[in-house]
Amino acid sequence: MASSSKPTVPQGASAAVLKPSEPIPDEAVSVEGPDFDQSISLQQLLESYKRIGFQATSLGKAIEIVNKMRKWRLSDEPIAEDESEEYLIPEVRANTRCDIFLGYTSNLISSGLREVILHLVKHKHVKAIVTTAGGIEEDFIKCLGKTYLADFNLDGADLRRRGMNRIGNLVVPNDNYCKFEDWLTPILDAMLAEQKETGEVWSPSSFIRRLGKEIDNEESVYYWAYKNDIPVFCPALTDGSLGDMVYFHSFKSPGLIVDIVRDIRALNELSRKSKKAGMIILGGGVCKHQIANAMLIRNGADYSVYINTGQEFDGSDSGARPDEAISWGKIRADAESVKVFADATLVFPLLVAATFAQESEERRTHGSA
Repeated sequence: MASSSKPTVPQGASAAVLKPSEPIPDEAVSVEGPDFDQSISLQQLLESYKRIGFQATSLGKAIEIVNKMRKWRLSDEPIAEDESEEYLIPEVRANTRCDIFLGYTSNLISSGLREVILHLVKHKHVKAIVTTAGGIEEDFIKCLGKTYLADFNLDGADLRRRGMNRIGNLVVPNDNYCKFEDWLTPILDAMLAEQKETGEVWSPSSFIRRLGKEIDNEESVYYWAYKNDIPVFCPALTDGSLGDMVYFHSFKSPGLIVDIVRDIRALNELSRKSKKAGMIILGGGVCKHQIANAMLIRNGADYSVYINTGQEFDGSDSGARPDEAISWGKIRADAESVKVFADATLVFPLLVAATFAQESEERRTHGSA
């Protein structure tokens, strides 16, 4: 005979699925995207990123952190008991800003981010730069010949036959590097002659400063670095076409000396003397760690924004999140930091539009430099 009792949900299953939640904290932020039924500006769109989630929220946080770097002044802080006499002057405190150290990989200068970086240097938004050899030479090469859009899937052997060098989905005619050698060789001759005459050797940063002066072209990042006295550090100066040119030159005219010790002292001292220091690092490798390691000298950066696609599972510094740098003392434990997992060409122009470009516009509006 069939049972007349009604079936019931198994007690264990019901408890597992319908587990009650703890109360939501009052400060919790709900997820919400932009409303395109309303007219929305670029700034409003970027402001909405903070509540979208995933990497959009990370980018929103990066924008907030960079704006804090921009707006900080020493006058915001109480006067320290051991403060030097210079920094007791109210006007000096009001004009002492956060020093921003910018790092980027060479491919970003090959890309259209070069013009974004140029804006930052032209308008004095950064204190110092660290990049790689390609990040130096590609800027000057672009003053001598164009880089072109192409495709990731072009055949390498065919490109080699045609004298075309591929960088992702960009190509650079090899003739551009030949033009670079023609331009660079007489400068190296002059630098060697000056070294012999004065007895003073070069450093990577003084080498780059000289090239920025010689190019005399407002389309160059390093022309503006020279004009605005922004030091550019490149610990791996010979790792690229620059190294090829110095190699060739050493056979004809040996003796040029480039002292990297002078530069590591200069970079570390800039960091040590910063009243507030922020890092913005696009990509990984040398440019990322050289800046982070300089921050160790001052017991860590106060602000840090990483933008790269690196992963940490292989233990690489390039892929490491800010928390790993905190463990080394390269970012302060109470610092504001974020890593945006993204291609910098996608997100850095948006970040600049919401931060430094706003300040540049304010300066133009009010007629300041």
